[in-house]
Amino acid sequence: MKFYKTIDFYITRKFLGTFFYAIGLILSIAIVFDISENLDEFLSKDIPMRDIVFDYYLNFIPYFANLFSPLFTFIAVIYFTSKMAYNTEIIAILSSGVSYARLMRPYLVSAFIIALLSFLLGNFIIPPANKTMINFRQKYIRTRQLNTERNIHRQIEPGTYIYMQSFNSNNVGYRFTMERFEEAQLKEKITAQNIRWDEQTGKWVINSYWKRIIHDDYEEFENGYRMDTTLNMSPKDFQQLRNEMETYITPDLINEIDMMKMRGVNYVEWEIEKHKRFANPFSAFILTLIGVGLASRKIKGGLGLHLGLGLLLSFSYILFMQISTVFAISGTTPAYVAVWIPNLVYAVIALFVYRWAAR
Repeated sequence: MKFYKTIDFYITRKFLGTFFYAIGLILSIAIVFDISENLDEFLSKDIPMRDIVFDYYLNFIPYFANLFSPLFTFIAVIYFTSKMAYNTEIIAILSSGVSYARLMRPYLVSAFIIALLSFLLGNFIIPPANKTMINFRQKYIRTRQLNTERNIHRQIEPGTYIYMQSFNSNNVGYRFTMERFEEAQLKEKITAQNIRWDEQTGKWVINSYWKRIIHDDYEEFENGYRMDTTLNMSPKDFQQLRNEMETYITPDLINEIDMMKMRGVNYVEWEIEKHKRFANPFSAFILTLIGVGLASRKIKGGLGLHLGLGLLLSFSYILFMQISTVFAISGTTPAYVAVWIPNLVYAVIALFVYRWAAR
């Protein structure tokens, strides 16, 4: 039992130590490059050092650490396992009566720690950090980048639908129509030249409008130049910050997706972000199984060949993830299928490599 604990501690320390060292190294390089890229902006705009350190770089670190974690999980496993194999440590452990399945236990425990850390970062820590970092960039470096919409069709509340030909950054919507239904029967319709958000009153101003009210046995018509009203919508519903979904913690992200479904808004990118946050941590297990299987055997070519194969597989995995999400955005594949299928495909590869290595 003591022998097993010694091996478990040794492998876990090697795995996590190599992983965090590699992540720390790449983060240091990324920060140096980012400083060199933004140094002119920092100096010319006289940005306080406290804001640069605490609002920007302190939030920059968890984002990039989580972004690179699948790649460096794989590299860490390949690197230290290959060294163990070529020092005959793997052979010595297996010759002492430890099965290959038992040898995998500390690897999987280490992968679980990395996966749990990735899950917590991606779902609860990085979104607020992204929001702070984006606010810093908007305040000091770049202006707000918004996606404006055209041909807007929305359900703003049950039975009430609106249409606008376009909505601009001045909070004005053109060719506005609103229809209210009761039990699939049209009861009220308003058409207007434009609708404008009044920031002082917090109301919508409908200009040059026609209003039609349908009763059971007669109809009413009304027209006017201006009507102030409250509607269950706001300008931010039509002007979304680019990559805004990355600033929501997961419970808020799920609630926002539900609201978008009710309003009839395109929520595909938000759905992809939700599934990514659950799918990405599983890559730690998949890449660990593949990495151990490839690196635990001595092959001609040594550590260099192991690292080459490892980088090829890890980059192909990341590329597969990016390509599959494109199909989801285009609407040809459901978001959950596009996000999870790379994990399923590489899980099969991991199982094959595990069985090959265990012989």
